Amino acid sequence: MQRKAAFVCCSDSRHENERSRIMLAAKQLEAAGIQTVIGKHIFTDDHYFFAADARTIAKELMYFYSNPQITDIFDISGGDIANGILPYLDYDIIAKSNALFWGYSDLTTVINSIYQKTGKTSVLYQIKNIAGNFGAVQTKQITEFLCGGNHDLFRFDYRFINGKNMSGIVIGGNIRCFLKLAGTPYMPDLNGKILLLEALGGTPTQIQTYVNQLLQIEAFDKINGILLGTFTKMEESGFLPTAEDIIMQITNGSLPIAKSNQIGHGSDSKAIMIGHYLSL
Repeated sequence: MQRKAAFVCCSDSRHENERSRIMLAAKQLEAAGIQTVIGKHIFTDDHYFFAADARTIAKELMYFYSNPQITDIFDISGGDIANGILPYLDYDIIAKSNALFWGYSDLTTVINSIYQKTGKTSVLYQIKNIAGNFGAVQTKQITEFLCGGNHDLFRFDYRFINGKNMSGIVIGGNIRCFLKLAGTPYMPDLNGKILLLEALGGTPTQIQTYVNQLLQIEAFDKINGILLGTFTKMEESGFLPTAEDIIMQITNGSLPIAKSNQIGHGSDSKAIMIGHYLSL
């Protein structure tokens, strides 16, 4: 079956000045033989971050999930508002669809909700990477996966900070956005999971408050381990304590913890499947 990909925007709309990069990403896929279709509710030409209301965005997403020709749904956004669509998704249709959802950052809310409600795997990855600074490598890896099943896109380096191994189904993603699900029916069951945590922004105090919230919802009593991705702004600024330091201090060495510099918001980032079993 030929792959056919839809581009959508479930979080903050994209400014018109991003159109060329997004269209370049679509062109790269087309060149590899992957058909693409661009959603109607992506771009705005001002600072208003709603290309459409949450119901309309959800309706378009469900349109692509309902189309049997669509094999991949790439969300090209990020920001703050993706959790607004969660009540309007038809999880029965999503469960029956063959389409694979891809997105990162604020789409952590959608990806984890899909897993919680349907048991389906989605991918933490930003398709705009193929039109970024590492576009040649990124394009090669994702098209080889989509067209031939090569999994190099999902092979990432890591090192253990605490412990020697961990295994379980991966949940999580962007730490701030994942915590939006706490106390809602969209929060995945934490028992026996590997919790992935990464961030674009944030200071040590902000990361500490997120980790303390995880502690207070008893996440660290339930999970099998923590996989840390990149904490982009903190690492670029050389802030101390590091995210690793904060996690180690708050968990008191009670869990296996691994760190990868290849998962997160970088344009060279690898992909990782949320809702998929992983052994490290």
